[in-house]
Amino acid sequence: MNADEAYAQCEQITWEQARNFAYGIRLLPPDKRRALAAVYAYARRIDDIGDGDLPTQEKKAQLEAARLQVHTLVATVKGDASATLDTVDTGEGDPVLVALTDTGKRFAVPLEAFEELIDGCLADVNQATYETFDDLLWYCRCVAGSIGRLSLGIYGATHPERQNKLADDLGVALQLTNILRDVREDFLNNRIYLPKEDLDKFGIEFAPFGSPEPFPSEAMQARFANLVEFEANRAREWYGSGLRLLATIDRRSAACTGAMAGIYRRLLERIARNPHAVLDGRMSLPGSEKALVAAQALAGLDRWKYRKGAQGKGALG
Repeated sequence: MNADEAYAQCEQITWEQARNFAYGIRLLPPDKRRALAAVYAYARRIDDIGDGDLPTQEKKAQLEAARLQVHTLVATVKGDASATLDTVDTGEGDPVLVALTDTGKRFAVPLEAFEELIDGCLADVNQATYETFDDLLWYCRCVAGSIGRLSLGIYGATHPERQNKLADDLGVALQLTNILRDVREDFLNNRIYLPKEDLDKFGIEFAPFGSPEPFPSEAMQARFANLVEFEANRAREWYGSGLRLLATIDRRSAACTGAMAGIYRRLLERIARNPHAVLDGRMSLPGSEKALVAAQALAGLDRWKYRKGAQGKGALG
């Protein structure tokens, strides 16, 4: 399989399985668009292991196998003559690995960051809970910040240390939005991400796992609404910091990032206005609104707004 065919399949995976991501990625020039699709497709593969129906031990085994695969990818890209992709597990016909290897050779992508994503997925498999917000930060940086740093490698980092920090901050904002959006779905999958210190602060207790609803009582649902307001304000600060990344990268890369982040930022505001809605099911923006956000990002409107907003928010450094 040649690289062009491999990239085409990665793009198909992205369009079908990551609608929010796809609105931004389409704003990139072809070479960067294809490379980012390869990154997403491999990240999707790792996520699917963690979220799949396999027994726990099999999930762990497959995630550790993926870690070894990442090691081999890194060595292959760096030109280690002794590194060869396992033909049984990957093969020359694996489109995702063919595309990702080509991406690693064309761009300064820190492929090692996939290991952090694997660490985050292992935490999910182990049904980890988080005592403090600092504990949750570790998880957010693993599963979302890692993707930001991989993306930045494709965009082209001019000041890597500062830009990686901003990419991490934006990843935290996006993941906090996901956590609020998916509270009910995660609970039904026996997962709670909200830090215990925050739950205790608002006097919130989840129902036992196996219950049909996370908060059966109206009193608990009212407390949850107050918690959502608190977490939404926290996420806004992380957006304020992370979106400063847009001013440091080229216009098309900024448009891509601005579109994806803009969609999630609007979703956050929708959740903040109606916290109880997330207890009824997953919230999302209509396609027309997502397209509008993408168009604004390409026109540079959101970039200007975010730069102005970040200056006035006292954003995290």
